Amino acid sequence: MIVSLVVLALLLGLGFWAYYHVNFSFANFRDQLQLADWSKIVIGLGCIYLAYVVRGIRWALLVRPNKKIPLFSLVGTQVIGFTSVALVGRVADLTRPYLTAKKTGLALSTQIAVYIVERLFDAGSMALIFSTAILLAPAGALPHPEVFKKVGYWGLAGTVAGALFLVLVRLAGGVVASFFERTFGALSKSLGHAIGEKIRSFRTGLNTLRTPADLAITLAVSLAMWGLITAAYYETARAFVANPQLATLTVAQGLVLMIVSGGASVFQLPILGWFTQIGIVATAISKFFGVAPEPATACAAMLLVVTFLGVVPVGLIWAQFEHVSLRKVAAESEHAAEVDEDASQKPVEEPSGA
Repeated sequence: MIVSLVVLALLLGLGFWAYYHVNFSFANFRDQLQLADWSKIVIGLGCIYLAYVVRGIRWALLVRPNKKIPLFSLVGTQVIGFTSVALVGRVADLTRPYLTAKKTGLALSTQIAVYIVERLFDAGSMALIFSTAILLAPAGALPHPEVFKKVGYWGLAGTVAGALFLVLVRLAGGVVASFFERTFGALSKSLGHAIGEKIRSFRTGLNTLRTPADLAITLAVSLAMWGLITAAYYETARAFVANPQLATLTVAQGLVLMIVSGGASVFQLPILGWFTQIGIVATAISKFFGVAPEPATACAAMLLVVTFLGVVPVGLIWAQFEHVSLRKVAAESEHAAEVDEDASQKPVEEPSGA
């Protein structure tokens, strides 16, 4: 709280300084927000809320091989978990597997493995949607199309490579872990052991995908979820009808904003990270699409509110009903994960006389 207040005071001071010294029209910025089509912003927020529901369903499907639970029973853990990340930062990323483990009575290690698999499907789905949209985008839809086309091809290649690695680990995870353990162990024993353990944990998570049908269903649900998130970016950006470039934004351009925003949020800091994310996305909007700083900043700020902070009010209310303290559970989840990892890496002692 003290750090947050200090950061907030610094940001307010920076804002007052910028108001008098930076060539930025705050009146134009305010007008862009007032003239926005708020019905589109509400649609974008609805897509994000629905995406959280789909995310909860996906986690429930991944848990089912270990324990059958209702499909909608884990929506709350997702909402509270992402609320914790929005307020506390990326250090709270393990809140979701921790809350899920407590709710289902399953081991935390199994839920961290599910978390790893979930993130893999997130990356693959994003890459697949982004690459397909970029490669199919009409001429003139994007600046520097040759660069984006290369990114699209590399994205598809990376997705295929990731899928092959997934299949290889699923079929022969122990062999793959031992290979990487020996290879990197030649440089550092601790590094090789750590990489081997991570691959084995990943293999444990893949046990949730028992059949090709499980893989297909998880991929379909992931694509549906990221389709909703893409729609949220698209609708929110096009809500700024006072700016011609934003009002006529294409799906491919919306995906570029989604990728930039996602990259900016990887190392999310509490409060301060909100403003750095707005700055990075606003710069991308200005540079890529030729939008003036004021509407670009207004659009970037609203994208942050809709896609990242929009869950906070619901998450805080849900946490009250679940009697969850966000700061406490973030610290507990990090500590529990460290204890779990130490226990998994501790060598098993042989009985005396063996």
